[in-house]
Parts: sequence; structure tokens; C-alpha cells
Amino acid sequence: MRLTSRLPARTPIGADLSAFFGGELPVLMAGDPNAKHVDWKSRLSTRKGNLLRDYADENSCLIFGPDFPTTNPYNPSATPDDLDMVITKNLASPVYLTSCSALSSYHLPVLIDTTCRSSFQHPPDRPDCRRTDWVNFQTHLEDQIPFHPELHNGIAIDTCVEKISGAVLKALADSTPKCRPRGDPRPPIPAGIHDEIRLKTRLRRQWQVTRDPAVRAEVKRLQRSVTRRLNDWRNDQWSATLESLDPEDQSIWRMTKRVMRVSTPAPPSHPGESPSQTLRKPKSLLTLWGLFQPVAYR
Repeated sequence: MRLTSRLPARTPIGADLSAFFGGELPVLMAGDPNAKHVDWKSRLSTRKGNLLRDYADENSCLIFGPDFPTTNPYNPSATPDDLDMVITKNLASPVYLTSCSALSSYHLPVLIDTTCRSSFQHPPDRPDCRRTDWVNFQTHLEDQIPFHPELHNGIAIDTCVEKISGAVLKALADSTPKCRPRGDPRPPIPAGIHDEIRLKTRLRRQWQVTRDPAVRAEVKRLQRSVTRRLNDWRNDQWSATLESLDPEDQSIWRMTKRVMRVSTPAPPSHPGESPSQTLRKPKSLLTLWGLFQPVAYR
């Protein structure tokens, strides 16, 4: 499998593509190669797109594109277009592409569905990587992943994929400090509000493509509804919290201290200092000296 974002700007591009598809192994290359063509559902055909199509025809490659545009520009005068694609060779299973509107970016993410004999090891849901030592993580990966594996057949590829997946998870576990898992005290947002937020996001994407006034009006209505329901839910949660306070177990005192706490602003730092060094300095030394340089005016 190969992942790329752009093809080289120079032409011809046959030598660069042969580096990917020159062997006999199954290859899947995905990304935005900046090569448009109507055959994979782009709005128009460019010179690089014609070169890519000719190379695919001559070398038994298949090109797949999603059925819907993958870019919805914020500019109303711009036209949505399909920029992402998948190129395969010697891949027995078909490839299906789906553009989804899960993010707020104008460039939509694309899901690639195909069959694979490898048993990927899935990481835990939403791993907490805020305390991960990424230098240590890189060192662990360099020790466990072979740099020049010999991949002569599909079984060797599947074995290598499983080793890489296991090495990533093991390096992540060894590079993250162990701590006692604590449940999130914040209650989850109700499912009904989540469904309304997803519907609003989907209709917003639809409006970006169609510019239908009726769809825009429905999006505005859903925005007001989501805001109102979230405010009501937060007020209900706060009322329940206040009712649960008991003067006998000092919960009122703890809540008062939490509400009345004033956050301390971060002190300024000097060039070359780490945040920990800045916080240990006396307040009298926390000045802006050294952050500015004098400028001589003529």
C-alpha cells in the first residue's frame, strides 16, 4: 500500500509511477495526485490527468474515484470537484470510495473499503496520548520495525502488516506513563442532540454543493435548535449538581472553592527557556527583557 498527496510537478510521470507499480506485488496508492480527469469523475481533464490515464491503460492499473465531490469550497462562486482517487494494480478485490462530511474542512475525508487478509490490531478507543514520550516512541519503532523487509508474496505482506501494527501499539504502550484509569465525570450529551448535530452537518454539506435556499433555511433552524437544546441540557445538569450538594460531606465547600478559583496567567518566558524553567522563576524576574531587539531609525 502506498499513500501520497501529490504527484511530482515535472512531466512525464511514468518513471515516478513505475517506482510504485513496477513490481508484481499488489499495490494500492491513494491520495490527491493533482491529476484531474472525467474518467474518475473530476469536473474536467488536465494534462497530468491524461498522462495518468494513459499510464494506467498501458500498465493494467485501475483508477477509482468517489461518486460525490471531495471538495466543497467556501467560496460560493467556486465549483465542487473530485480531487481524490485510488490507483490499484494486481489487487484482486474491488475498491469502494465514500466521501463523508464528518469534519468541518472544505476537503472531505474519503473512506476506502476493500478486503484484506491481514488481521489489523485496532488501538483502544480514543487513546490518551497527551503524556506520550514521542522520542521514546520513535526509538521503540526503530528497534522493532525492519527497514528493508523482503516482500515477495501476499503472505509476506500480511505478516509485515501485522508486525507493524503490533509494533505501533507496543511502542505506544511503552512510551505512555501508566496511570490509574478514571471515569470521565462529565455526563455524555444525549443521543437525540447528537443525532440533530449529525443531521445539521450533513445538510450543511448538502447546501455547500447545491446552494439550495430551502436547505440553508433548514440548517439555520437546526443550529438554533441544537443551541437551545444544549443550553437546556447544561442548565438541567447544573441544577442537578446543585441539588446533589450536601453540607454534611463538605461538597458545598468544594464546589464553592471550585467556582471561585481564579486561574493564574502564564508568566512570560525568555528565549531558550523551557516552560518549567519559566514557572520556577521569581515573579520579579518575569520581565519581557530579551524578547525584543532595538531598532535603529535613520
